[in-house]
Amino acid sequence: MENYKTNPQLFDEYSELLKALAHPVRLCIAKGLLDAGSSNVSNMQNCLDMPQSTISQHVSKLKSAGIIKGERNGLEIIYSVSNDKVKDIIKALF
Repeated sequence: MENYKTNPQLFDEYSELLKALAHPVRLCIAKGLLDAGSSNVSNMQNCLDMPQSTISQHVSKLKSAGIIKGERNGLEIIYSVSNDKVKDIIKALF
């Protein structure tokens, strides 16, 4: 119970992460990236069977929330989960 009083910012941080993960597609993307280690949007598109633009919008939300990062590799961007707290959340869920 001490964390409630000593670190209210922790709850704010977790709340924002959970908001970003609350959409089924974003949760699926984060889980898939965690399982695979990394992926580009084209691979995500094949797995999710959704338009690239839809996946890109969700990837953008995850990036803005600090959940994933992208690294350029030639013409493509390879995404991976970069937040250890999110890794713990996903492991707990699944």
